[in-house]
Amino acid sequence: MTQARLKESSPERQKINVSDGWEVHYWTRQLRCTEQDLRSAVAVAGPEIAAVRGYLQAKRQGGDDHLAHV
Repeated sequence: MTQARLKESSPERQKINVSDGWEVHYWTRQLRCTEQDLRSAVAVAGPEIAAVRGYLQAKRQGGDDHLAHV
């Protein structure tokens, strides 16, 4: 993997691009979720990393109340 690729898709970026297979792989590992969960989170919460993290955390805790605030 090249340094340029790492920089392009590093955690410093603010959004997750689910159209990029490498990013999907990277973020599923970082967020410890399935590809389906990642795609669902982005569809509901938007592509911002913080929003996706929040959505996944709330989902793991078993609540859907957070969706009213997204």
